[in-house]
Amino acid sequence: MSSTDAPAPFAFDLALERMARGWRGSLLAALVVVVSALPALIALPPLDRDESRFAEASAQMLESGDFVNIRFQGEARDKKPVGIHWMQAASVKLLSSVEKRQIWAYRIPSLLGAMLAAAACAWGAQAWFGARGGLIAGGVLGASLILSSEAFIGKTDAVLCGAVTLSMAALGRVYQAARTTGPPGMAAPGWRTLLLFWLGMALSIIDKGPIGPIVAGLALLALWGLDRDIRWAGRLGWVWGVALVLLIVGPWAFAITVTTDGALWGKAVGGDLAPKLAGGHESHGAWPGTHAILAFLLLFPASLILPAALTAGWLRRREAGVRFALAWLVPAWTLFELTPTKLVHYTLPTYGALAFLAAAVVTAPQVAGLGPRARWGGAVLSVLAGSLLATVAILAAQKYAGGASITGTALAAAVLCVAAGLAGAVFIQRGEASLALVSAGIIGIGAHIALSAGVAPHLDALWVSKRAQALLTTQNLDPRNGVTVGPVAAAGYAEPSLVFTLGAATELDSAEDAAASVAEGQPALVEARQDKAFRAALALRHTPAQPVGQISGFNYSIGKPVTLTLWKSLVPPAREPKEEDAP
Repeated sequence: MSSTDAPAPFAFDLALERMARGWRGSLLAALVVVVSALPALIALPPLDRDESRFAEASAQMLESGDFVNIRFQGEARDKKPVGIHWMQAASVKLLSSVEKRQIWAYRIPSLLGAMLAAAACAWGAQAWFGARGGLIAGGVLGASLILSSEAFIGKTDAVLCGAVTLSMAALGRVYQAARTTGPPGMAAPGWRTLLLFWLGMALSIIDKGPIGPIVAGLALLALWGLDRDIRWAGRLGWVWGVALVLLIVGPWAFAITVTTDGALWGKAVGGDLAPKLAGGHESHGAWPGTHAILAFLLLFPASLILPAALTAGWLRRREAGVRFALAWLVPAWTLFELTPTKLVHYTLPTYGALAFLAAAVVTAPQVAGLGPRARWGGAVLSVLAGSLLATVAILAAQKYAGGASITGTALAAAVLCVAAGLAGAVFIQRGEASLALVSAGIIGIGAHIALSAGVAPHLDALWVSKRAQALLTTQNLDPRNGVTVGPVAAAGYAEPSLVFTLGAATELDSAEDAAASVAEGQPALVEARQDKAFRAALALRHTPAQPVGQISGFNYSIGKPVTLTLWKSLVPPAREPKEEDAP
């Protein structure tokens, strides 16, 4: 039978194989991330709280010229390494300017990190599962809701995922060389592969500390326990590799240790890591199993493959490629589940392993994994995930869109979410795994764009800082106009997005302090809960002032409604004496 006479799924698989050969699989996987994330990267206003904290600290680096100390306004941020700030500062310097406060420029490193994750996943999986398997793995990771969302948020997690996935892909290739050629542990991997492993480790450390080494170390321990042989790991080039990591990470670590008298390490361990291990840090506690429950939604539109992937992982655990994926996935995931503090992105560095298992299913469905139960389970999860996201789109538009009419956009996003879920369900139920993932993936990318770049930017009630800045501009009270006395004072609303939007000098003070600022001629934004105290403070100072505008919205960081009133002083600012005024 010729290829043209083959059944549609077989012909489709052959087309994917040809498309993904060589470096093209990694390139296509990276492009999946670009298409999924770039529209929202441009369209979304600054997010609270982490993104705006990171972006503002990077902006202050550029403004101050101090690229060692990390600061948010006057507060030292010594809990995290400096890597993401250097990358953001470089991006802003190359593509924008710190004065413009354009958040998209601070998000470019996250986009590049997510692209690296998808490309590295495709490259690593290709060694085990062929060109088609590599493309499927990279596409599954690149299109996933969790990675394609982190790709447009300017913080550490997409870069961390890229760094860890690169290291694990390289480690997998080293393991694969040892398992397929010569006596166990005697194969010599290429130096480029080893270099990529250590570069990934260095990038993960300078970006977010020990997460990368922890994931890789747990995988090595798991493989040692499963194989009873770890000699192959001796070929990783430990001496020069560790030296390379120290060369990349060491200078900043030394400089920040000296400038802070070692305070970095106390804050990083005692103020950040230890509380997360001890309990639900910053109200982010959750029960073990939370990450597992959310995985089907965060993997969407590839939710359909999750039951088959986990089934294949168990039934085919003696296969070297599947075993490596399990060693990457299970120990690290278990650690994240046991850690009391939980955020949805914590498990992101292990999603590449799930993508590996998806590739294992797609390239050998007849071996094990794609049985009737897995097909039905995948179909149910696919429809459920699509339906949940569609519901979120409709409800968010109804509750937070304010005066904006986005019913059509929200409806289109909802239809695309459901369509992606249904397409995946139909094809996976028929046993056509590749076609299921590709069809659901293409529609799901459209759904993600519609949600993140179509619906989300028009949920006006959520973008309080953006609207506050617009109100200041409308009333000609933004100090950056060169006329109004600055900076802006804010009472009762202290979100980092406001600081990033208006500048590091923004005063986040009490009602009394805001009244004092107005007495000096500065504009003030006063939240409704502080209004009575603010008015009383104005009266005590006998300061003539008036409200000139008001906005209402919802502070999603604390889950409460917020109303800001803009006040301006009625006392004209004192004019600075000029030279020609002198007698």
